[in-house]
Amino acid sequence: MIKTQNKEEKKIRKLKDKKKKNHYVPMKGILGNATDYNVYHMDIKERIAGFLIGFLGGFAVIYIFFRLSYVSAIGGIITGCLAQKPFQNYLLKRRKRTLLLQFKDMLEALSASYSAGMNTQAAFADAYQDLENIYGTKADITKEIQTINVGIENNFIVEELLFDFAKRSGLEDIESFANVFSVCNRQGANLKKVIYDSRDIINDKIEMEMDIETLLAGNKNQLNIMMVMPLIIMHCLSGMGTMSAVTNNPVNVIVKIGVLILFAAAYLMGRKIVDIKL
Repeated sequence: MIKTQNKEEKKIRKLKDKKKKNHYVPMKGILGNATDYNVYHMDIKERIAGFLIGFLGGFAVIYIFFRLSYVSAIGGIITGCLAQKPFQNYLLKRRKRTLLLQFKDMLEALSASYSAGMNTQAAFADAYQDLENIYGTKADITKEIQTINVGIENNFIVEELLFDFAKRSGLEDIESFANVFSVCNRQGANLKKVIYDSRDIINDKIEMEMDIETLLAGNKNQLNIMMVMPLIIMHCLSGMGTMSAVTNNPVNVIVKIGVLILFAAAYLMGRKIVDIKL
């Protein structure tokens, strides 16, 4: 009995250790009050929006295929709950995209400050004023540059503050800028040119992404139309009085479920194909 209890306790400890390893702990930054952009916490409005999108989509698809309100409602609730994670990932990507665009404007403001002959501390302080006028005090980039300014005032090294921001952002462009800025600042290189070049690289990357989005827009529209076509066909068949396709005998139910699974898998594969990352 004692041996079996010890074995069970070891198994429980191993499971707890695995959970701790797999559990991601958000980074709070050097000052302990910063944002980790690798994690997105939805508020109640965003959770409701994500649920409604999933519910309405699931309810419409199931109702068109099976014509059962209560089954459609149950399926809508399930898809509404399942839609929370994809919607959260969408909001996370959108926030990172916005942060990158704001970071580009921060480099623009820093370039202007260095061009005016300011040192690093004065350049970041002046850039904060510019970004506050553009985005306000609640924007992510305004908060980040304010954190850097507070860190500099408390005798933190600016390179460490930039590395901390880059790590929390999860963006390669910001990490590259932090590395280059650190090397140039220590060796006394031309920071103005470094900031200009970093801004131009980010601009080129954004323009390239926009060009790729334009080229793929037609393919994405075709994919969406192909996914909607089965719903339109089923709706037309029921409206024309052809009830054999919408009746729920065992054979039809199995076929419909198989069709929905195939189209869902095809849609996911199609989204992966047209989702090109630089």
